[in-house]
Formats: sequence, C-alpha cells, structure tokens
Amino acid sequence: MIDPTSDPIDIDEALGFTIPGRHARGRLVRLGPALDTVLEAHAYPPAIERLLAEALTLTALVGSTLKDPSGQLTLQAQTNAGVVTLLVCDYRGGAVRGYVQYDADRLAEAPQHPTLFALFGEGYLAVTFDLAASGERYQGIVPLDGETLAQAAESYFVQSEQIPTLIRFAVTRDAGGCHVAGGLFLQHLPEGEDGRERLHTRLDHPEWEHVAILGNTVGADELTDPRLTLETLVWRLFNEEDEVRVLARTPISRGCRCDPDYVASVLAKFSADDRREMADADGIIQVGCAFCARSFPVIAANFVS
Repeated sequence: MIDPTSDPIDIDEALGFTIPGRHARGRLVRLGPALDTVLEAHAYPPAIERLLAEALTLTALVGSTLKDPSGQLTLQAQTNAGVVTLLVCDYRGGAVRGYVQYDADRLAEAPQHPTLFALFGEGYLAVTFDLAASGERYQGIVPLDGETLAQAAESYFVQSEQIPTLIRFAVTRDAGGCHVAGGLFLQHLPEGEDGRERLHTRLDHPEWEHVAILGNTVGADELTDPRLTLETLVWRLFNEEDEVRVLARTPISRGCRCDPDYVASVLAKFSADDRREMADADGIIQVGCAFCARSFPVIAANFVS
C-alpha cells in the first residue's frame, strides 16, 4: 500500500500540456484513492471493475480540459443485449463518479479478459458537455468500435469532432490491493488564425504522426507509478521538442452530489399523491443513489403541500 507520509507521490491529479510547434495538446491523469472510493461502493467483479476504472480515467482526462469550472462532462456507454447494459461516469469541478449496470449471468459466460465487444456487443458511446456558464450543451454519439474503451473514445473524437486523438490507459493494484490508474490524452489542434487550413481535417498530417509516435511509447508502468511525477513523464515523452508548455494541475477527487437536502429537493418536485405511492407502509420513501450505493430514507409526510 502506498504510504503518503514516506516519499512524495503524484496521484489523484491531472496535468495539461501543449506542444506549440506541433499544434498539439495533451493531458496526463493518475488516479488512486479517488478511484478506490468509487469502486469500493460496489462489489464489482474484476472485468467490470477494470472497465469502470478505465472509464473514470477517461472521464478525468477529458473533463479536466473544460475551461468552465462549473461545466460537466458525462460519459455514457449503453447496449440492449450485452453483458454491460449501462455505464455512466461524469466529471464536474475536479470530482468524478461512475457506476456500471451489468448482467452477472452473461458475464460468467464471457472470457476472463473480455474485449469491449464481448462486454457491450452492438453498443454506443455518448459524450455530453454541459457548459453552465453559457448554458450550452453538446453531445456526440458514436458506435462502440474497437476492442478497448480507449479505441472507442478515439473513434468518438475522430468521427464526432474530426480531431485526431490518442488515448492510452493503464490500471494496476499495489501490494496493499489499492488501485492505481493512469491515462494519456493527446490531440492535434487547428492551426493558426481563422480561415487557415484546419489541421484536424488531415488525419495523416506529419506533425500529428510525430506526436502520436512519441505518445505511443508511454509504458503502463509509467502511467501507474505514483512516484514518477507527471511533469517528469511529459519530459520523458517529449524532451526532444523545441518547446513543451506545462499547464496548471487539476486535483481529482471522488464526488457524488447526493445528500439529504438534494434528495428532498428532487422529491419536492413530485405531487403529494406521487410521494404517497413511493412511500412504504411506514410512510418512508427510500431513495437510492446508483453512484455511491447509499440509501436516503425520507418521511413522505414531512413535505408541505
């Protein structure tokens, strides 16, 4: 188990960087205690646990690029006939949460290390950006193509936004059984002023090929080593570039927005008759949160009509 009082560790953080000469941007993230807190809320089997760990890493990677601090990214993967029926993760203000619904009987028939197709079949991936400051909402939906969630996410950015993207994940457990997950997110950006050729329309641009080759050299051990700083990892990958700009860090935490006040505010939107139907024989409405697996008992009679 990692002892944070012994040596410095770099975990539950996201770090952005840009490579101006290559018109590229990137982000590294490494999750530890925040990831464990999410996973411990449910007794997931190993294959589902790993899938959710990768999804949370992806959510932190993309969500931490939001310039609107009150904005939200929601990642949803769904199918009607697969092992996994629903996967939902979201990011807001540095906090991530997520959960998975799955068919245990179907999972028992799947391989020990199932591919994305084995888990989802003919599923789809939806990525939604809610920008609170402007009130804008963007959503892209693409098929769950590829053998891994990383490949499916790359397809999303290419198909939905026409931006060449490289995504890499790694998930491991330390000697104490705690999870560590790391991820790399690289993108090629439009070049220069409005009216000039947009580089992201050329998926084979030599600048992007160069950056992608360097990004592909990242090792799983580097992504998940909390004693290797994220800045050092950026330097390892891109030290031959003329300029690499490191951006501000973003702390990552586990965040679930459920609490008694929030639950009461949601129930208050229902009519008194609806609340009576929700209540059990003792007049208690049991409201459960799928993200944190907590239950909130609310007395139906306490609402003022």
